[in-house]
Amino acid sequence: MNFLHYDLNLAPGEVVEVTLDTRANVRLLDDANFSNYKRGTHHNYYGGFAERSPVRLTAPRPGHWHLVIDLGGYAGSVRASVQTHRAA
Repeated sequence: MNFLHYDLNLAPGEVVEVTLDTRANVRLLDDANFSNYKRGTHHNYYGGFAERSPVRLTAPRPGHWHLVIDLGGYAGSVRASVQTHRAA
């Protein structure tokens, strides 16, 4: 499984902004769900299929998060940049 992975420590209400060069799945996962994602089993996440960039996701709670970007098993590649911002 090919994917981009970003390890994030997010504050309450912090926004993750993802800029993509193509359409892709953008998922924000906690530790347990990231483990499930890597095993290919059921997992819960915030985000989904992004057709437009940038994508903005707000952390539902502070703590350690994993941002994962993939093409859902399709051929190709994706480039991304990630920034975090305090909520306005």
